[in-house]
Amino acid sequence: MAVDVIFRIDRRTGTAVYVQLVQQVRQAIRMGRLTPGDQLPTAREVSEDAGINPNTVLKAYRELEVAGLVEARQGSGTFVREHLAPLPDNLGRLRRELAAWAARARAAGLDVTDMQALVAEVAAGTVPGAGEARRAV
Repeated sequence: MAVDVIFRIDRRTGTAVYVQLVQQVRQAIRMGRLTPGDQLPTAREVSEDAGINPNTVLKAYRELEVAGLVEARQGSGTFVREHLAPLPDNLGRLRRELAAWAARARAAGLDVTDMQALVAEVAAGTVPGAGEARRAV
């Protein structure tokens, strides 16, 4: 039985729909919402639920397969691969710390887009120097 995965497609982002699907599956695997052996919904199910072309879903699934994250089983469906790197033991603690940080960021006036940009900047090691002025909004 397929895991209930809900894909959220945002056509305003300019990001291709298949890329959004790939990113969402990758994130679900990283966060432990999809685990080894879980079956992804069929292309038809995703197509009907998200209102997108089934070929778009198949393209995303092929890209995930090439990346080694999923495997297609003839006649059975697409499954999260069994041999993925394990999640860190402290994922729960990290998630709680991040939730607390996000609450502080919201209280400081940041929206989700601002928080995502800040996290990406810090993760990439491209944090501007302390003397740089904050961008005008």
